[in-house]
Amino acid sequence: MNDEFEVSEPQQISFDVKAFLFKALSYWKLFVLCIGIGVFIVYQQNIRKQQTYKLSTQISVEDDKNPLFTSNTSLTFNWGGVTGKVKTIITSLESRSNHEKVVDNLKFYIGYLKQSRFRKDDIYKAAPFRAGLKENGYQAIGKPIKIIFERNDTYRLVTNFESNLIATQNFTTKEKGIADVVVGEQSYTFKLGELVELPFFNGTIFLADKRKVNVGDEYFLQFNNFDQVVAYYKERLSIANPKNSAILNLSITDVNKAKIVDYLNETVEVLSNDQLERKNQFVTNTIAFIDERLKIVKDELNTNADSLNDYRQENKIYNLDDESLALSSKLSTLELDKDNVNKKLAYYAHLKTYLETSKTFTEVPAPAMAGVDDANILSNIAKINTLSVQKSKYESTVRSSSSIFTDIDSQIEAIKMVLLENISSTTAGLQRELQFTNSKISTAESKFRKLPKDQQKLLNIQRQYSLNEQNYNLYLAKRSEANIIKAANVSDILVIDPAKDTDVKVIDLKLTSRYVFAVLGGFLPPLLLAFFVTFLDTKLHNPQNLESLSAIPLLGVVGKNTIDNNLIVHTKPKSTVAEAFRAIRSSLQYMYKKHNLSGSKTVMLTSSVSGEGKTFCSINIATVFALSGKKTVLVGLDLRKPKIFGDFDIKNDIGVVNYLIGQKTLAEVTQKTKVANLDVITSGPIPPNPSELLIGETMDALIAELREEYDYIVLDTPPVGLVSDALELLDYVDASLYVVRQDYTKKGMLNLINDKYKRGEISNLSFIYNYYDQKGKYGYGYGYGYGYGYGYGAYGNGYHENEKIKHTFLSRLKSIFKIG
Repeated sequence: MNDEFEVSEPQQISFDVKAFLFKALSYWKLFVLCIGIGVFIVYQQNIRKQQTYKLSTQISVEDDKNPLFTSNTSLTFNWGGVTGKVKTIITSLESRSNHEKVVDNLKFYIGYLKQSRFRKDDIYKAAPFRAGLKENGYQAIGKPIKIIFERNDTYRLVTNFESNLIATQNFTTKEKGIADVVVGEQSYTFKLGELVELPFFNGTIFLADKRKVNVGDEYFLQFNNFDQVVAYYKERLSIANPKNSAILNLSITDVNKAKIVDYLNETVEVLSNDQLERKNQFVTNTIAFIDERLKIVKDELNTNADSLNDYRQENKIYNLDDESLALSSKLSTLELDKDNVNKKLAYYAHLKTYLETSKTFTEVPAPAMAGVDDANILSNIAKINTLSVQKSKYESTVRSSSSIFTDIDSQIEAIKMVLLENISSTTAGLQRELQFTNSKISTAESKFRKLPKDQQKLLNIQRQYSLNEQNYNLYLAKRSEANIIKAANVSDILVIDPAKDTDVKVIDLKLTSRYVFAVLGGFLPPLLLAFFVTFLDTKLHNPQNLESLSAIPLLGVVGKNTIDNNLIVHTKPKSTVAEAFRAIRSSLQYMYKKHNLSGSKTVMLTSSVSGEGKTFCSINIATVFALSGKKTVLVGLDLRKPKIFGDFDIKNDIGVVNYLIGQKTLAEVTQKTKVANLDVITSGPIPPNPSELLIGETMDALIAELREEYDYIVLDTPPVGLVSDALELLDYVDASLYVVRQDYTKKGMLNLINDKYKRGEISNLSFIYNYYDQKGKYGYGYGYGYGYGYGYGAYGNGYHENEKIKHTFLSRLKSIFKIG
């Protein structure tokens, strides 16, 4: 073949984007259906979904010190700065115990429901009634109980249990149980305020303040698992700490705004009370210690007073002389000093035992109550108490295996060891001080023994009474001081902005936004379908596909045959299809000329499989040669499946087979047609050995005779993809045409002919693209020409007969956007 006919290697097969787009457009009905389904689903979800709201409250963690606190009182101490407090507060807010208190205080485990169109809505405070639960009574959990109000302040409880065993819970102790109930619908009538004792409900139903109900009103009462309710709100509470400041923003997202407001405000209230209680813990412990000592001292004081009065009356001694009074005063002072030392020693002994035996150190009374003023001991007691309070907080929020407990315990242990050493050294000093005081008391008592016996005894009783009176007054003063400090204490939690329903808007996606997602989701299934169909499609849908799959040149493109037979060139000579065959004729003539072929010329047509239009192209190529005034013969060499005779209204009784086996002469097997200058030799009867007939010497003789008789010889051969007959005839032809059909020929069918062409086994080979439909599902238009200087762009642009064209939606789009 001339180099002018050589075409570069085919491009690598890639995904056909245009085919994908037009395939997707062809699914427009599916797009409409999927989008409609998506919009319908979103609509159904929208009308069923409860709108959710988000409300918040803002608090500040303060470092409020008691204004009445002084270094002398030693009753309180500061157990952490603001930074440490904020983290502790956040941990407390997130703790399960904190949420349990809030849920318990608000009784959020009781649900007041009303039936709406699609669900039972939680109406909370909007319910006109309330349920009062019997202490330690068990209630059914997770089972709605219908309440129907009737006349005369009565109501009916209606149940419909599916099983005779239901789960129950005691909301006093939070214990769970199982109750035996009646299966099926049951009704029970009670008066408002009457105690109900049933397996599934123990309590009373009463109207809320200033509320009333109408006869026939229906509501539902449902008890929920306490732990599940706690977990629900624990998960939804969000805590933000802007810029690690002392400000905390608490927020909750839920469907009931009133519940959010109450839960947030109660959370802050519980936290505030808890912090104040812990802040007062040291003072509370001290007051308890003082009360205990006051009771003991008071009893002793009363006993001493009775003894003093009785002795005076019995001995008629009411006054003492100055020397006796002075001596008594000195002894009282010394004994008071001794008592103070003993109190300190007793406190240190108690503190030592407490440190050695206790695991928590949050109940240590104030050292000031025993007159302890050692700075090191006061500081270390404050530190160990601070760590103990911190540890107790973490125990309700952090796992026991956490390293934080190990760290706190090690700190407490270190402080405890230092404190025990301080106690040991201080105790030794107090023992020496006690010995010195005892020696002074001994000296004074020796003088005291010189007084008369009755005065000695009176002075002893009076001195003991005075000592107890001073201790009693001291404890009273300390208790009053502790009460003042406790009363003056305020919580470190300051509410800046309490939670409030201020017509907050819903936080769900807007309906329009959800519909946009529905539309986008509706587009996806058809697009995926179009993608996979295009990706998995194995057929040729346009000439560009063919060019990308093979290096064999494309000689012509033939349109779709619109008549009942194959003689379209003869029947409609001005049609676009006839113009396409004329273009092919011109290209073949140009090919013959370039190869310096003279005399009779042959062309062979074959294809991959049956049905691709090989016979249709053979008939019409032969017809256009004949119409040009050249004597042409069409030879049917498809000996296995003859077809030519039907279109020309001739018989197939005799044909090529008869000639090849020596039964008939060329003239006897040649038949005239209604087309001028065109003869046809049909295949004749089907032989048992078609391949052997085509390679015999008689085939050489047939071609030789035909060359002498005709200007053009058109050979219609079998498909090469099925049999090898056509390949046996290559030696007789000047040009070979391989017919492929749009939307029919599979891409893999070209592998055989591509291999043979690449190896040079076939020369002068070209493609004819048949049954091209510009309005087909993958048509792009094809208005450009090919080689040899003879374009066949006239297809669709020529002077052909007017044809009725059905303009489809896709064809209009192609026209508008000038696709192809």
